[in-house]
Amino acid sequence: MARLPNGRRLVSSRITLSQVTAGFVAVLVGYTSSAVIIFQAAAAAGASPTQIGGWLSALGLAMGITSIGLSLRYRQPILTAWSTPGAALLAVSLPGLPLSQAIGIFLFSAVLILICGVTGWFARLMQIIPQSITAAMLAGVLLRFGLDAFSSLDGDFLLVLSMFLTYLAAKRWVPRYAIVLVLLAGLGVAGLLGEIDIQAAQLIVSAPSPVWPTFSLSSLIGVGIPLFVVTMASQNAPGVATLRAAGYDAPISPLMLWTGLATFLLAPFGAFSIGLAAITAAICMGPEVDPEASRRYPAAICAGVFYLLAGLFGGSIGTVFDALPSGLVLAIAGLALLSTIGGSLHRALLQSHQREPALITFLVTGSGVTLFGIGAAFWGLAAGLLALFVLTKPCRI
Repeated sequence: MARLPNGRRLVSSRITLSQVTAGFVAVLVGYTSSAVIIFQAAAAAGASPTQIGGWLSALGLAMGITSIGLSLRYRQPILTAWSTPGAALLAVSLPGLPLSQAIGIFLFSAVLILICGVTGWFARLMQIIPQSITAAMLAGVLLRFGLDAFSSLDGDFLLVLSMFLTYLAAKRWVPRYAIVLVLLAGLGVAGLLGEIDIQAAQLIVSAPSPVWPTFSLSSLIGVGIPLFVVTMASQNAPGVATLRAAGYDAPISPLMLWTGLATFLLAPFGAFSIGLAAITAAICMGPEVDPEASRRYPAAICAGVFYLLAGLFGGSIGTVFDALPSGLVLAIAGLALLSTIGGSLHRALLQSHQREPALITFLVTGSGVTLFGIGAAFWGLAAGLLALFVLTKPCRI
């Protein structure tokens, strides 16, 4: 096994099946939950079907390289992801703008993120937020996935029930391989029920092609700044909360620097915004991956490899996911995140004097409210901090 100059192993002595499965599930959940929004954002910018495939290829390349590199550098499961809130913003903001101006917007937002990495202001802000608030925000972000796992019983009763029963049995006797067995059970039952449409999957290789950027002051202010704010507030803030809630201490500013640089370099190819993953990263941080927290980072490396494969076949992503039943994807995501949701709620409500502000954070975030184009994670954080200030600050009469 390769070693670093100081003698430390480059990667764990072995890659386990649970780590590979966690990486695969993380990428599966990430793409199936929001790839359609990327299609909408790219179409809004006037991209052709070939260019849309190129966007997905560029995003897969950016996420794969940063996930592998950062996880190796810090020996922590650091997973990156495209900014789903950012993609949703672009889908409604780009119509009417030429594709070249969209690329200029991506570059401008990336420069602002790079400035955050250089100055360190975002890292300082995240350090002063209590752990109970960040844990509550993470629980609120993940709540929808836990609920969707069981609400999918309506449409795929036998499939989801079999996965749930497999989960319970595996957690009782072989907890480390619970998600592996749930995934296999889901694929097996879906196959027996004829719910996997193999013919829908097509092999398409799309090479990213660059677009020369143009810049408009109105588009940079009207779309570029909101894209930056949404990415930082609704993508990177929950990503940092996920790392901290799991007990990892990777420095935030270098993470902002490298994700901003990756976005800047690949923006001409359609990588509109790369940030820290929250939901999918949590899948790589649970005890099912490995009982030892220090040995979970290979799961993020495996996810990075799957990202690279997804990038290579960017044009095939939509067809592959169309082949799987939605109930399977919803169930595997929710069940994989149950431990993380429970642990986050425990940390959020542990301190009695911070319990109510944490509960407010959880409820606002879990509500999914979007105000002024900014997602619920930001507003949950803001509401929790306001409640913490009002309810715990000494009052003088």
